[in-house]
Amino acid sequence: RDRSAVTLARKVAAVRTWCRFLVRRGEVTDDPTALLGTPRLHRKFPVFLAAEPAGQLVESPATDGPTVTPGETRAACLRDRAMFELLYGSGLRVGELVALDLGDLSTDLTEVRVLGKGHKERMVPVGSVAAVALADYLRVRVELADPRGGVIDPAAVFLSRRGARLGVRRVQVLVRRYGAFAVNRPDLHPHALRHSCATHLLEGGADLRAIQELLGHQSLSTTQRYTHLSLERLLEAYDAAHPLAHRRRAAG
Repeated sequence: RDRSAVTLARKVAAVRTWCRFLVRRGEVTDDPTALLGTPRLHRKFPVFLAAEPAGQLVESPATDGPTVTPGETRAACLRDRAMFELLYGSGLRVGELVALDLGDLSTDLTEVRVLGKGHKERMVPVGSVAAVALADYLRVRVELADPRGGVIDPAAVFLSRRGARLGVRRVQVLVRRYGAFAVNRPDLHPHALRHSCATHLLEGGADLRAIQELLGHQSLSTTQRYTHLSLERLLEAYDAAHPLAHRRRAAG
């Protein structure tokens, strides 16, 4: 009773697959899951930011102003800015972001090679602003070497303050902190920037197939959920601005 519908559906699917396997092997004669139902799933809309607050969040790691962590170094701020640019500008998953190696970056920093789900490799474009932010960070990356022994991960793009590869958990913490600091959204997570990227591309007229390729979605149906987000926002704008909507409300 304390499990979500998604969790229950996943467990039911696993048991059903196992029982079908046993039937094929002849271990059992009847499939006890044949009449087992699947919980109804209610797909939640992904969390995303409007264009203006998304820009504020991405630009919030500043080297000449207050930081979200006392004593944050200039190199760490430039790192955070470059990470946010890739999460929002290129729509990377947080796991893809922290797994980036220096060898995955093109010479001119206009593309990155990403290893996505299912170990599928794809090339992702990097916008001009993101490329500048990435170049600024790479120039000071060595400053993140371990202050005690000078140890630094020779391959990882994004480093912790001890020179090791930055982890997913740390990026999640940083997004929450900057979210609260810049746009009063402490509930944000890295995937919200990826969702924002897809939503804003769709609103700007990008083709669904192009967005699917950029994000590395295996199925187009996964990408299509962003059309529902755009439709919801369109209906909200219609209700707020169109005179027929005002007339209907007055009549009601």
